Amino acid sequence: MKQFTKENLFWIREPKEFEISDDKIVMVTEPDTDLWQETHYNNSADTAPVLQMQTDQEYFIFTVKASFNYVDLYDQCGIAIYLDSKNWMKASSENIDDHQKLGSVVTNNGFSDWATRDIPANINHIWYRLTREKADFIIETSFDGENFKQMRIFHLHKAEGKSEISFGLYACSPWDGPFTATFSEMKVEEIEKSSHK
Repeated sequence: MKQFTKENLFWIREPKEFEISDDKIVMVTEPDTDLWQETHYNNSADTAPVLQMQTDQEYFIFTVKASFNYVDLYDQCGIAIYLDSKNWMKASSENIDDHQKLGSVVTNNGFSDWATRDIPANINHIWYRLTREKADFIIETSFDGENFKQMRIFHLHKAEGKSEISFGLYACSPWDGPFTATFSEMKVEEIEKSSHK
């Protein structure tokens, strides 16, 4: 299976400052960048840079370490699946005053949700593990790269009946920014069948 390396990647909204090598990806955020659709806040934001890789593998696991030092309110970085502006997922930590939230947003047919839990403000790196099982997905997170906990199971309607999807990384600053997000230890593994029964 293809790996998450420079020759296999493409941007959805390329940021002004970034660096890509096979073992490290750095993004510098810009102000007023975010991803959200409609629900509760009655507004749409489709401005965050997203670095993606396409695959037609219907069963795989993607793992990455995100390192960050947030500067402003709502700064965030993590993983993303971006099918189009109305159908996507993001999972990340987010800077909220004196603490952080570990959260995920799933957007189906133009409407987002948001599931969160508080984590300590001093955490500055998180490992994410994304598992695809056709149109169903599992997100797990770890603070040490070894012990992962389930964060969310979700379904993307637009992935139904499709083998090809795009997945990868994102970082954004809905308010001022900028901050630097560094991604490393990227690994993509094909799995034969569902890893959960």
